[in-house]
Amino acid sequence: MNQNQQKIQNPETQVPKTPQMNERDFINDLLTTEKYMTTSYNMALHEASHQGLYQDIMQIFTETEQCQRNLYDLMFRKGWYSIEAAEQQKLQQSYQQFQGYTNQFPNGGTLQ
Repeated sequence: MNQNQQKIQNPETQVPKTPQMNERDFINDLLTTEKYMTTSYNMALHEASHQGLYQDIMQIFTETEQCQRNLYDLMFRKGWYSIEAAEQQKLQQSYQQFQGYTNQFPNGGTLQ
């Protein structure tokens, strides 16, 4: 790992290291399932041809997405999920790259 990169992580909550699933394993499994479900509901939203069906799936998608976020927050609070801090230079490069795309929009990149 580059010395300039920093992990963003809370202190890790210790769990027993046994062959049986522990709290971290269960929550990680739930998070993975919720991610899969939101991806699947998103696909269904793109393909729903009936407005009533679309609205029902959208409600379920929103609830599932919120469950996914809650599980992520829980894992992050317990120190079981870490992220890498982005380098300022990389952020600036990405910003400039995508800023250049706005002139390709039909309205010249201005928001109306």
